[in-house]
Order: sequence, then structure tokens, then C-alpha cells
Amino acid sequence: MMANLSARSYAGESDLEPIADLMNTCEKVDRLDEGTSISELQQEFNQPSRDLARDICLWEDAEGKLIGFAQLWISEPGEVTDGSLWFRVHPEARCGDVEAAAVVWGETRMREVASLRGARAKLRSGVRAQNADRISVLESCGFQIARYFCRMARSLSEPIAEPQFPAGFALSLFPGEEDAEAWVEMFNQSFIDHWNHHDLTVEKFKYHLAQPSYRKDLDLIAVAADGTFAAFCYCEINVEKCDRTGRNEGWIAVLGTRRGFRKIGLGRAMLLAGLQRLKAAGVETAIVGVDAANPSGALRLYESAGFHKIRDSISYVKDV
Repeated sequence: MMANLSARSYAGESDLEPIADLMNTCEKVDRLDEGTSISELQQEFNQPSRDLARDICLWEDAEGKLIGFAQLWISEPGEVTDGSLWFRVHPEARCGDVEAAAVVWGETRMREVASLRGARAKLRSGVRAQNADRISVLESCGFQIARYFCRMARSLSEPIAEPQFPAGFALSLFPGEEDAEAWVEMFNQSFIDHWNHHDLTVEKFKYHLAQPSYRKDLDLIAVAADGTFAAFCYCEINVEKCDRTGRNEGWIAVLGTRRGFRKIGLGRAMLLAGLQRLKAAGVETAIVGVDAANPSGALRLYESAGFHKIRDSISYVKDV
């Protein structure tokens, strides 16, 4: 083990700057598009249901320098509890000890959660497909491949077809917090058939709506004649990230159609409407992430709308 490696819990906002510095130092070397800022970390850490004392761990060297950081996102209680492990290690400390310590910490925490909930637990971690070092770490720790994902891009300088909505459906902006329960029901019914789905809670959704980065003009829904929220497309523009990377990008953050309203063209119409909104906002490139084995044909939809693959990633899993 690395001499004098010490682990500790998150100490509060005084840790934000060194964590951001560590992540940005890693980004300069790794080019994984995972730089950050203090304000972005605050938004991430302050999400509902996060136990910051137990779900974040930091590692320091003998001089007290932060060399490793890990965090867990833990799913809501259910038959299986998933913990998504994300960690970064300073480029000068990548001997394998800190990486192994991060995995052991994640396993230990998930066993604790499993015991408290009386449920099975899985530890998951994602990795860029070309990141051979991280893949080696995960596989040596007993992780197995669970799923492949793609990131796709589309230039918004290319023509965008006009959305064609089926008869009886109207495009609308999401009304706001007063309809949060209806939106969350739509979201959960849209993704209930997808791999490793965990229900979104109204509390988490309202937290998202309250963030300064939220833009109502990019939050689109398709409403059926009886008032049912049938499909949605929410787009995001991370101004801080665009400033940091020098890229003028926007995301198709979530796109879905609820059960009972599929295979009639709502998904395509919502996607095209979202692209139009991003273009109107001055965005040059639209980005989307997609499950390569999505059962609803999302990959084909994005390709048909002009997206092309720019990178692959792998989701690893381990029973704990």
C-alpha cells in the first residue's frame, strides 16, 4: 500500500476547492470531459437523499495533499439497491493503491446499506471504453461488464426537420412545480421498461427545478387531448462547462414517451422540437447519451435525426 495513505470523510464546503482542483488536474491529463467548478460540485452534493458524511471519501498523502476522491450515488430502497461509484486519483498517485482503496470503500458502504435495508446490493462504475487503466482496475477487483453506452453529437447548423405531432397531441412547456407529480409519473412510466431503471422522486425533481441552470424554455412536454402528459424532452445548456471547454454545446438530457403512447411518432417529434429549441438558444452542437441496447430503438432514432457516435463507455457491475 502507498505509504501514509489516509482516508477521511467529507468535511464540508472547505473541501470543495481541493476536490475541484483534483478533478481539473485529472482532466488536464485524461481528457475525459469531466472538469468541474465549485458551484457545480455544490449542486451535485446538495441533491436530496445524499448522505455526504458516508457517501463521499477523500484520500490524502503524508503531506495532507488530496490525491483521491470518490463518491456514491445510492438508489432509492427497492428489491436491489444500486450504488454508482465514481472516483478520481491524482495522476502522480496512480500506483493502484488509491484506486483499490476507492473500490473497497464503495463495497463496504454498499454492504452497510444492504444490511440496513435488508436488500441485495450491487456496486456499479462507468468507464470510457478506451480507458484501459481504469478497466484493468475494475476487472481486477471483480467487476463485470453490464452494459455499453454511446455518446452522440449533431451539428445544429444542419437542417432540422419540422416536428410532426400525431393528431390530438400538443407541444407545450412544462407548467412548473405545481405539476411535478404528473411529470414524475410520466418520467417513471416512460423509463419503467429500461435497463436498471430506478424511479425518480418528486423531491429530487423539485430540487432540479430550483437550480439556477434550469431553463423552462427547454422543458418540453407533449400533452394528450385528455390532459395526460404523454412525452417529454428536456434540454440543458451548462454555461460553466461551455466556458471551461470552449465548446458551444447543449444536451438532450432526457427524452421519453410513456407506456401506451409509443410507436406513434411522439419521440421523434419531441426530439426535433428539442433540437429546434437548442438551436434557437444559440447552441452549435447537440449532445445525447444513449444505451446501446435500448429496447425502444433510441439509437436508431438519434441516428435518423442526424446524430453520430463520438465515444463509447462501459457500465461495470459487482454484487456486494
